[in-house]
Parts: sequence; structure tokens; C-alpha cells
Amino acid sequence: MAAVDSPVPGEDWRAGGFGLYLHWPFCAAKCPYCDFNSHVVENIDIDRWERAYLHEIDRLGEALGERVLDSVFFGGGTPSLMPPALVARLLDAITRRWRLANALEVTLEANPTSSDAAKFRAFADAGVNRLSVGLQALDDGALRLLGRLHGADEGIAAYEAARRAVDRVSFDLIYARQEQTLAGWKEELGRALALEPAHLSLYQLTIEEGTVFAERHRRGRLRGLPGEDLAVDLYSHTLQACAAAGLESYEISNFAKHGQESLHNLIYWRGGDYAGIGPGAHGRLTMNGQRLATRCASAPGAWLQLVEQEGSGEDLRETLPEGEAAEEYLLMGLRLAEGIDIARYRLLGGKGLAAEEIADLSAQGYLRHRGERLGLTPAGRLVMDALLARLA
Repeated sequence: MAAVDSPVPGEDWRAGGFGLYLHWPFCAAKCPYCDFNSHVVENIDIDRWERAYLHEIDRLGEALGERVLDSVFFGGGTPSLMPPALVARLLDAITRRWRLANALEVTLEANPTSSDAAKFRAFADAGVNRLSVGLQALDDGALRLLGRLHGADEGIAAYEAARRAVDRVSFDLIYARQEQTLAGWKEELGRALALEPAHLSLYQLTIEEGTVFAERHRRGRLRGLPGEDLAVDLYSHTLQACAAAGLESYEISNFAKHGQESLHNLIYWRGGDYAGIGPGAHGRLTMNGQRLATRCASAPGAWLQLVEQEGSGEDLRETLPEGEAAEEYLLMGLRLAEGIDIARYRLLGGKGLAAEEIADLSAQGYLRHRGERLGLTPAGRLVMDALLARLA
């Protein structure tokens, strides 16, 4: 990937692009490891939700409409539970409100159940051109432990249905699960790579506060989680196997063939601007030379009420403190193989990245420093948190 040109102050977001995130907060079931803002409900007033989303699209479009929109991302929750006709109407409103990039990316996250897969073609007709399918595992026992509603064969069938519906498809897997061995992961990842994916998201299982897994862990009922050495071995094999399959590790947990990277997620990692719509959605917006953090109300009912009564679903909008934009750029940008632009970091007010630290960590084989570009080596990725503590 080409390096991103350093921007001028006040227009920094242009170096990362501009995207729109829409959060659909509903799921068929709550997975025990998930800390996302997702809810299980019996009845959804689709018309009411449509009016709220359309209102927020208009509100943000009026404020930010001069920008070129690079990506749209339907996340959740489970957006594949949305009626395709609703997705079509929202995308129609978005395309009328913004100027669009020539290669606008429109991603929708999907559950790999047969009922969701049956709608993939309709989502494509609505304007979705990229599907992200949450397989999570290719082992039925592991899927049961993860609380998933599908089996491995059903997941693979959904992935194949997605490839028939759209040109760009990604799927997710979780590793470092209970009782997982290196040999087992080698076999499972091998089966995943045999599906010839163009993009893979491979996440190490983390125990997040507020989840069912966190409560089980506290009670000593989440047995068989791998130790640090095994987790390192699992990740090291992941890097090797994906590279051998022609998938570049362009971000710590994401692998893609050239040109198949997630444009929307690159906006986050490159420190671009993104507007968030829907319960719990966050945003980063540059307006009048200031970098703003936005957040929408988390509870679905509270978000709807704010939109309908106050004219905005946001419950927070504040200017980032001095230096925080630089810190975010450092934290997110070093996740990328392309690394960060040191000059841009300085332009954002960054005070870290002491020359002696860079020189020392480069000599130890943890950093790759070329001109104004700074990135992590494979060894550096394994100890990223410790490196950030020295660099920030």
C-alpha cells in the first residue's frame, strides 16, 4: 500500500478518508464472549427505526455533505437481520446526501445462518458490495462453546452464498479458544485458507468485562484457555500460514490479498473521519479545524427517543484534548503494516517518538524506521502494548 501524504493542520482527516457507520443493535441471540452493543428483542418497529436512521442521515449529510464518502459500514448487532428493503432505502438516502468515491465500499456484517444467507442477493441488489460473514470457527464443538447458532457446514455454505452474491467477501475466525491446541488451529486455519478467502479477520479471544465469559472466568468456569506462550505460537503460525496463502497481514488481526483490504477499517486505523449513526455508535469528525469525538446513546429506546425529541441521537460531542488525536493515530496506525507518518504525528501535536527510543527499539528488531515512516516488525507486533508505553 502506498504511503499517505501528510496533511495540513485542520484538514488532517483527508489523509485517512471519510466513512459512515450505521449500527443495527439487534441480534437473534447474545454470544457469551460479545461486548458489543447488541440486544435480543421480540418485536422491532421497522418503520420507526427507518425514520430515525433517515433523520440522522439527513442531519449529518447537511453538516458534512461537502465531503466525498469513501465507505459505508452496517455493523451490529446483526445487520443481516435487517430487511433488505430498509438497507436499500438507507443507501438511497446516503447516495443522495453525499458525493461518492468512485469505488464506494458498502459493507454489511452477516450471520452465517441459512436464513440470513438467503437474503444476501437482496442485500447486493440494495447496494451492498461487501459482506463480512461471522463464521468464528470451523469446529462444531467450538461453535457451541462460543454460543453460536450455526454449525461449521452451515457457515461454509453461507460464505459460499456470499461469494455468489457480491464480489468482495470477508469472514472472521476466533482463535486462542478453550482447549484449543496448536495442531488443532493449524488444521482449522488450513481448512479456512482452502476456501480461498480474499480477506480474513482472525481475532484472539479476549475476555471482556460485562460479558458472560467474564463472569464465568471470575468463577473459574472458563477452563482450558491458552497460556501466553501458546497464544504467541498460535499467532505466529497464523502469520506464516496466511503469508503462504498470499494474504498480507496488513493489520495485526486482518489479512488480505492485494486490493482487498477493508477500506472502512482503514479509515479508523489511518485516523480518518467517520460519522456514527445508531445506538452506541461513535464518531470522529473534523469540523472548523477541531477534532471532535461523538457518541450516540447506547440503549436502543433511548437513542430513538433522542432522535425523535431532540433531533439528534448523540449524547456526547466534545473536542478531543490537545495531543489526543496524535495518540489515537499512534495507537491505531501502528497496528498497520504500513505504520505511521512521523511528520503527521507531529502535526497532530504528538510529543512522543523520542529519537533515542526509536533507534533503540529498531536496533532490537521491534521497529521498522524508513524516512518518515515508522512501523512494527513481526517481533514488535507480539509486544505492541509494551512498545507503545515507551513510544507514546
